Parts: sequence; structure tokens; C-alpha cells
Amino acid sequence: MGRPYREHLRSSENLETGYEAIRKGFVALALEKNRRATPFVEQARTLKAVAERARKPLDLLEMKDIRPALLAAAGVSDKALTHLQEEDEREAIAGLIENFLEPAGKDFVEELVYRFLLTRGDTLGGSMRNIGGVLAQRKLTRSIISYLKVSGRQFAWLNSETQTWLAQPEDDADLELHVAGLSWQLRRARRTLVYNKTVPLVGNNIDLCLLNCDCSNLTKDTYGSASAHIALGELKGGIDPAGADEHWKTARTALKRIEAAFTKQGAKPRTFFIGAAIEAKMASEIWGLLEDSTLDNAANLTEDRQIVSITRWLCSL
Repeated sequence: MGRPYREHLRSSENLETGYEAIRKGFVALALEKNRRATPFVEQARTLKAVAERARKPLDLLEMKDIRPALLAAAGVSDKALTHLQEEDEREAIAGLIENFLEPAGKDFVEELVYRFLLTRGDTLGGSMRNIGGVLAQRKLTRSIISYLKVSGRQFAWLNSETQTWLAQPEDDADLELHVAGLSWQLRRARRTLVYNKTVPLVGNNIDLCLLNCDCSNLTKDTYGSASAHIALGELKGGIDPAGADEHWKTARTALKRIEAAFTKQGAKPRTFFIGAAIEAKMASEIWGLLEDSTLDNAANLTEDRQIVSITRWLCSL
């Protein structure tokens, strides 16, 4: 296919992320954080309404219907809960009451709600650490789905929660929120793209693996076969310019491992990189790898035309 990146790139400057794209990226992260925070806010409202039935803080000890929320407010993590006996739970809640709720006096319910939101905020912060990668995967998935539909091709998709392959739905609105893989027809062959899989030959997790097989024939042997891998890529969705170089170093290391592992097997799958935050120096290095054929394709995630182009390329391999 020659130099596929030339369809959407003319120089390294085309890969660089502009200020406007960075601004939009940060706004998208803020909106996603608010979306994810909504359930916790609603839980806090419910907790407040139920806890207001208590006349004094000690009454909360007997309110078993809100015990999980009380434990969360006491700082007990969901993971720690699996190791606690009932007496341990009562002790944790009693400590919360004695040290924080009783000193709050008549405002003990408000204090309880504040502490619940504080601990849930930590939980939210943990889930947001890889949110850039999640949003990047969603955007690429939507692009692939759109291209397949525009080109009239049916696809199957892997449900990220149940890990089962399902047929293309009639209504695919928000489908990208639940996709962990896609499979489609290419002439007389089948192609399957899976996200975040450990490739035995490499020994590491790879962001994107395009395989020469139908999803129904996807086995451990497939992942262990060098010839089954058509393309492997790294997807970095972090939009903060301060972390761009570190993301690229991680991706570059992964791409080098891929090249070395498959070369030993006498195979050379195509390799590609998609990133959201790409600085000038980084863009220049990527361009050099494209020009000397070390890398087959690359695109800036914030540029729609580039994503459509690399999507078209992937779906045509």
C-alpha cells in the first residue's frame, strides 16, 4: 500500500497537536469527570435523606441499609470490605461516629455526607487516571464503526463487560462505550481487532492488535501465532502536553519490542501509532520513523481527517 500515512500527512508539522485541540481535550476530560461523578452525587443525596432519620450519630450503627455508604465514609475501600467481618465493620463505623460525627453536633449528617463524597472522590480520581486512554479508544472505535457502516460492511463487537462477541446492533448509539474489540469481513477473509491484549511473542500488553481471523476462531493459539498478526499499534489518549513525551517513550518502547519479537519469527506485521498530545520534537521523531519505514502509519487523534484515514487503512489491511 506504499506509504499510507502520506494520505493524511505532508510533514511532521501535521502531527503536532495545536492549542485549540489541547483546550478541547481538557474540556472533554472535565465533562467525562462530571459524568462519572454524577452517580456518587446521587448516592450522597440518598445517603443524606436516609441518614436524616437518625436522631443522634449512634443511631447510624443500626441502619444496616446504608452500611456500605457508612463504611465508605469511614474510609474503608471496596477491596478492604472483602476482608472484614461484621464486627470489624461496626468498629470502623463506630470510629467514624466517635471521631468525626459526634463532634459535629447537630450537623452530623452533613459531616457524614462530606466524608462520603471525600472518599468517593478518591475512587473517582483512581478511575480517571487512564481516562485519556478510554476516551481515545472510544473515538477510534466510533471511527471504525462509522467507516464499516458507510462501506456497507457488517461487524461483530466484543462486549467489554461480558467478554462475549455480539452481532452488529440496529441501534449503535453509544456502542463505543462498551466495545473491547471489533470483527469484520474483508473480501473473502475476516479481520478481528482487539484492544489491550498481551501478545505472547512480545510478552507485553499491546493497545491494538489486528488479527487475520474471525472472532469465533479467536484462541490463545491465535495470539501466539506470528503470522496471524496483521498490524499492531499503540494508542495514547493523554492530552496534557507535559506528559506527551513520556507517553511517546512508552509507546516507542512497546513498538521496538514488537519489531524485535516478530523479526525473530521471520514476520513483520505493520505497526502504527495514534496519539492525542504530540509535541514538535516527538512529531519529528515519528515522522522520521515513518519515512524510513520503521513505522507504517501514524495519526494525531485530535485531527478527524487523520483518524478517518488511518481507520480506512486499518479496515483495508
